Amino acid sequence: MLRDVAVVGVGQTSFGEHWERSFRDLFVTAGVRALEDAGVGGDEIDAMYGGNMSAGQFIRQEHVAALIADYAGLATEGVPATRVEAADASGGLAFRQAVLDVASGASDVVVASGVEKMTDLGNDETNDALAGSADREWEVFGGGNVAALYAMIAGAHMDRHGTTRRELSEVAVKNHEHATENEYAQYTNEITAELVESTPYVSEPLRAFDCSPASDGAAAVVVVPAERADDYSDKPVYVEATQQGSDSLTVHDRRDITTLEATKRAAERAYEDANVAPGDVDLAEVHDSYTVGEILAVEDLGFAEKGEGGSFIVDGHGSVDGRTPVNPSGGLKACGHPLGATGVRQVVDATRQLRGEAGTQVEDASVAVTQNVGGTGGTAVVNVLSDRRSS
Repeated sequence: MLRDVAVVGVGQTSFGEHWERSFRDLFVTAGVRALEDAGVGGDEIDAMYGGNMSAGQFIRQEHVAALIADYAGLATEGVPATRVEAADASGGLAFRQAVLDVASGASDVVVASGVEKMTDLGNDETNDALAGSADREWEVFGGGNVAALYAMIAGAHMDRHGTTRRELSEVAVKNHEHATENEYAQYTNEITAELVESTPYVSEPLRAFDCSPASDGAAAVVVVPAERADDYSDKPVYVEATQQGSDSLTVHDRRDITTLEATKRAAERAYEDANVAPGDVDLAEVHDSYTVGEILAVEDLGFAEKGEGGSFIVDGHGSVDGRTPVNPSGGLKACGHPLGATGVRQVVDATRQLRGEAGTQVEDASVAVTQNVGGTGGTAVVNVLSDRRSS
């Protein structure tokens, strides 16, 4: 029988252009902060999982798990460290693996982390690394980089469901507004829809301010059996469910490119496991690597009907004081998006919300959902977290 699991420590670096900081420094800083938050010593750690998409291209470093264990001071203790890769869902999947490790009874104290150092490369090299999250043979070699593929999805959503250019813009506006109180966010400035729509096209209909930035950063969490959570934290957060979904890697093979089936299926199973419905969710941290991604998430997580995700945002339902606040942290758009770290960062921010410690705080938040997507939707990880243990 699986054990219940709790998050008892969280930590992260700020996200942004950290030219003066190394890959190693970033993950060590985040990890130390999470351990200090949990009051956990290195000698208590049973296992580590590190989410990372492409250190081999960004910093020419593979064997990342051993590097993390080494610089965390745990290699001499023989603590098993595992790298997890699922494009920009790497962090979410690292968290899921850590939860399953504790739930199985194999380990008692596990660290899940995510890290990426992206800004040391030029734009061409960065875009080439990002292209690895799509199908190089059937998409990338034909010119379909990730931005172009999301632009196809956005265009189809506009054609089929009437989503407007202004609705895309309002996703970015809302998330920048939410990030103004987030000390770790890459961007804490407010923007207007008119500003979004004045920026150059990246791939029509998506403009520069529809896109999350390249970022450096790391995040980490500590998970333990729920029955021991009070030994580490006076505000533990409980993992009610963690689920993963997959879909075809190529967009053209999908049944409906305006739906991320991986998200939808993972969410359905997660809600069933947690015994909650979309209407029970108090806030969500979702994968808005492009503004259309948040609109898809709102629909695929069940907060709005298909085709109504844009109006959900424009009508204020996703704002911090709305019906279901979405990305109160600022999301990928304003927080920044260090690929391997984002999924863990989402859990960090959801945990802070449920503790009542967030910058832009959702009032009386009790149930949170995180949704982390790999590439254009080949992988999705959905977690349900609660401030109360349900079993």
